[in-house]
Amino acid sequence: MKKYTIAAVHGDGIGSEIIPPGIAVLQKAADQFDFALEVDEFDWGAGYYKKHGDFMPDDGLERLGRYDAIYFGAVGLPDVDDTLPAMMYTFKVRTHFKQYVNLRPVQLLPGIASPLRNKGLDDIDFVIIRENNEGEFVQNGKIIHPDEPHGLATDTSVFTRKGIEQVAHYAFRLARKRNNKVTNVTKSNTLINTLAYWDRVIAEVAAQYSDVEYNQMYVDNASATFVLRPEVFDVILTTNMIGDILSDLGGSIMGSLGLGPSGNINPEKDYPSMFEPIHGSAPDIAGQNVANPIGTIWSGALMLDHLGEEKAANAIVKAIQQTTRSGIKTGDLGGSAKTNEVAEQIIKNMDQQ
Repeated sequence: MKKYTIAAVHGDGIGSEIIPPGIAVLQKAADQFDFALEVDEFDWGAGYYKKHGDFMPDDGLERLGRYDAIYFGAVGLPDVDDTLPAMMYTFKVRTHFKQYVNLRPVQLLPGIASPLRNKGLDDIDFVIIRENNEGEFVQNGKIIHPDEPHGLATDTSVFTRKGIEQVAHYAFRLARKRNNKVTNVTKSNTLINTLAYWDRVIAEVAAQYSDVEYNQMYVDNASATFVLRPEVFDVILTTNMIGDILSDLGGSIMGSLGLGPSGNINPEKDYPSMFEPIHGSAPDIAGQNVANPIGTIWSGALMLDHLGEEKAANAIVKAIQQTTRSGIKTGDLGGSAKTNEVAEQIIKNMDQQ
């Protein structure tokens, strides 16, 4: 029997409410598909920072590196500086473990009406591939004389040939498994150095995949197209910041950010990858058992798929679809189901497959 070790980092806010039911679904999948999961749970995040002055212990990255994958809830609290969670946890993990692919599926689930009028299941089904280690989020900058009239601040984006090429190859290989179409979302008409170079290198990679249709679209046009014609997309390839923004828009057209899964992936599997819902820690609803666990559970399915348990991953997604089709929804979707009730129904649906 195969065994996988998982580091489950609850984080803050609703993290401690969505990770446990996610683990329960994962364990159900393990039992059904004859593999074992060894899960260790951690309370790292902003709450840990308030007690210890950091978001994880000094040896936190070393400890995470011993696992096959990381299952993460959310990070951040209202009384902790909002610039710290990314710098001291999220970006730290993504960069250290070379998780250069951020994968975010955007798919309308059965039984859920999209906010987009006249758009259904066949119209909203694409994947955003976001470069995850470079670009606009490298935090390479400085604030000089902030309180003076001549104060200034800089942030410098960083794009390397290697960084662009490796995420582009991932996107084109993924497109071959889907509908053979890649759309590069860019803004090179105004960012004439960094994103012009991004476009150039992606075009070079695209030439190696003659069987995949390749298009380029500016982000302003892409944002409008998400709303007006989402059916034109299959695999979207874009930069760190653009992908961060578009994936929230993608979650919105699915009906709720609570539905959106994601993976921070090291495709070579030299390091553990991290899987998390796209929503935040939502401290305003923490402790009420009302958070939507589907984004977290779906992220768990992405994790199993990455580990090689494709059948188990597909079974979880199918059970999610059966659950939403039956009308069991949390409050963000207009329903009244509790967090644990949604997870329990997903497990029941797995039993019936």
